[in-house]
Amino acid sequence: MEKCKKNALYGACALIISFMTISYAAAIVEPPKVPSAPISEELSKIYKKSTQDTNVIEALELLKETSGEYSRKAILGENLTSKPIKIEFKNLSQINPVYANFDALGWKKSGKLYIYINNKHQNAPKEALAALLAHEAIHQDEFNSLNEETYAWTLEAAVWTQLSEGKTELQAISHPLIERENVIKKLFEKGNYTSAYIRKFVVSNKGYQNLPERSPGFEENL
Repeated sequence: MEKCKKNALYGACALIISFMTISYAAAIVEPPKVPSAPISEELSKIYKKSTQDTNVIEALELLKETSGEYSRKAILGENLTSKPIKIEFKNLSQINPVYANFDALGWKKSGKLYIYINNKHQNAPKEALAALLAHEAIHQDEFNSLNEETYAWTLEAAVWTQLSEGKTELQAISHPLIERENVIKKLFEKGNYTSAYIRKFVVSNKGYQNLPERSPGFEENL
């Protein structure tokens, strides 16, 4: 966790897996350019304090029928700040070069929460964005822990599993966010749809080595 006077990094999503071999140098193959249906005025009003990005709004709508509905509500304002979480695509290296390859960051500034998504994911499939947002919305304060990250990664895996079920077209897309989701889905399945192997990943993740085991709201191990 990194703190400064006005800003606080409270959740970072970087996929660091030393025991798996994944090629991240592969070219990104964008999803088919199928025109999205215009977002209704009603939906725009619902999400306007968080985002006006069509892809993000569609991703948030997907969370309604998944385990990530809590996260959708948190983004709309049902969180520890009681304010909507602002979602932006961003060149994360502008915050700190260390974050250049992170997939997303949770940030707290002046009492407001932000989710910054790496701008390389701006055209990611909405199902993958939904899973990522489900994870990031769990981080709502300056405190983080192994228990909290285990919960967030497990939720992300569960949402991706639910949203990708039966959608073979998603597996045909070569995109770094899809690769991330498939990695944690395999860990989720290996643990018989529990956090067992995801916790092992979290504990061994170099980015989480200095985290305490517990944080407020996440006192119990999964």
